[in-house]
Amino acid sequence: MPRFVRGTPEPETVAEVLECYSADELKGLADLFASRKPTRKADLAALVRQRLENDESVRQFWDLLDATQQAAVSEAVHSPSGVFDASRFPAKYGKAPNWGAADSYGHRRAPSLLCLFLHHSGYGAPTKVPRDLRERLRAFVPPPPPVSVKTLDALPASHTLTRQVYDYKAKERVTESDAVPVTGYDSERAAAHDLAAVLRLIDAGKVSASEKTGRASGASVLAVAAVLYGGDYYPYGKPPDDPYAQEVGPIRAFAWPLLVQGARLAKVSGTRLALTPAGRSALAAPPHEALRDLWDEWLECDLLDEFSRVDDIKGQTGKGARGFTPVEERREAIVASLRACPPGQWIAFDDFSRFAIASGNAFEVHDDPWSLYISDSHYGSLGYAGYGGWNILQERYMLAFLFEYAATLGLLDVGHIPPSGARRDFHENWGTDEMEFLSRYDGLVCLRINPLGAWCLGLAEQYVATAPEASQALKVLPNLDVVAKEPLPAADVLFLDQFAQRASESVWRLDRARLLRVIEDGGSASDVEAFLRAKSGGDLPQTVAMFLADTARQATRLSDRGPARLIEAEDAALAHLLANDSRLRPLCMFAGDRHLVVPAACESAFRRTLRELGYALKAAGESPRPRRRKKRDT
Repeated sequence: MPRFVRGTPEPETVAEVLECYSADELKGLADLFASRKPTRKADLAALVRQRLENDESVRQFWDLLDATQQAAVSEAVHSPSGVFDASRFPAKYGKAPNWGAADSYGHRRAPSLLCLFLHHSGYGAPTKVPRDLRERLRAFVPPPPPVSVKTLDALPASHTLTRQVYDYKAKERVTESDAVPVTGYDSERAAAHDLAAVLRLIDAGKVSASEKTGRASGASVLAVAAVLYGGDYYPYGKPPDDPYAQEVGPIRAFAWPLLVQGARLAKVSGTRLALTPAGRSALAAPPHEALRDLWDEWLECDLLDEFSRVDDIKGQTGKGARGFTPVEERREAIVASLRACPPGQWIAFDDFSRFAIASGNAFEVHDDPWSLYISDSHYGSLGYAGYGGWNILQERYMLAFLFEYAATLGLLDVGHIPPSGARRDFHENWGTDEMEFLSRYDGLVCLRINPLGAWCLGLAEQYVATAPEASQALKVLPNLDVVAKEPLPAADVLFLDQFAQRASESVWRLDRARLLRVIEDGGSASDVEAFLRAKSGGDLPQTVAMFLADTARQATRLSDRGPARLIEAEDAALAHLLANDSRLRPLCMFAGDRHLVVPAACESAFRRTLRELGYALKAAGESPRPRRRKKRDT
């Protein structure tokens, strides 16, 4: 049988596999157990086959394998097809098995005993255990342990960064290490605050966005960052002592305007975002329910590919845009890995990344890494071997998705450090010498699924919200003043500003005109009353309750019935004649002595009936058309 060629049937038995081997390869296998061996290929193949078809010999070979090699055989033997997955194995066990000695070019010259069990019959063929050998091995080879993710006892206080530097005295490269403090971020309560704050900010008309991309403007991102709970993950701008440093930029503040648009809680109206009816309902709904809706909608939203936020990887537009895989598939793969993690346990991101591969939830970001590059489209192409691997493409996408969206929505608590120097895995690529980080998300160190995340991911049947601490942040006075007794969250300040006039730094006065505008925009006086009751911790003064009730009643006494056209008659007699006509009476009404009002919905019927009565309705400002003069013959 010739060596396996792609497109032909794969060899299945030991005899078929050995026929695909060269004489030198068979000699290497025979060297593992025989001191004297034949020289002809057919005889070598018969010798190896004889040993692999003998149960006692196979068991002896198995006992001589080390623990990692036995794990490799176990994984393949108990897989449905007998194939050894070379990418998943190191992710699960921390290292690859020993295949034997190899030369400087990576060609194996002296195989290990593992090669008697796992065979590779040619280019394009998988490494697998032959079918007949697999049946014998299943009699005594135990099944592999299930995949599990490594967890931490607590969020580490610091993260160690290592780097290679050249020691000019010793004239060699040495390793230096630094311990960087890890900042913890509990996202559950922050997300509930941020959702209300961003919706209030949008309702106040202070967020502008592109109608084409949905991205908020730079000024609006700063406005969003100002109302976030504790601000964004990192300070904006370059440090004053290092003007050449890479700028991290916004993360949570960038994500929120897109998240609310993806869930259709807001939409671009003109140049600004405006709340939809669903957005107003979200303000009144329990925060955890609104956050779960945002999460579910984002998983299927195509408003943004999170990988586009990895700014230093170029070539993502133009023809390179055609190679990206569907974002929904990538998100679902990451979510599947999250669902297999234990809630409430801290997990290092590197361990989570390996777990995603080991659990079979690997994914691709781009089908053609040659079209993506760093710094230079030729020398910096990610198509070169290893340059566009899992850590460059897939891990950077995972970092963006988890840090900027899952954590922003409150599903994950995170531990992070500054991104500069946090991941040096990209420095082998051309043109990266001066880069401090490849993505603004490189500083994500640890993650933890919190109770909200467990509920949103389906790991918990219900979500029990942590009861907020009892507080009386506001004091509502009978004279309609609202006094803040302590610093208020940004969301509360924005809401107060909508229906009350600020008198000083900590005092607002209820304003009827502002409250009426809130009601006109879709709000209600009951929302304002509920807010004041919750923040003051008790009943409202009678004067305030009456003010709110009276304003609500006044707001409902008039109704907008839509546009209408005002018709002016030549005299009062004509106006009365038309208004009392049996056919026109249902279509118009009096407005003074000489005017009629015609609702827009009735205008066509009104005009048609007028013509039947012998009248025409001249448009406003219309003058008789001038007669054209004939050219005088010259």
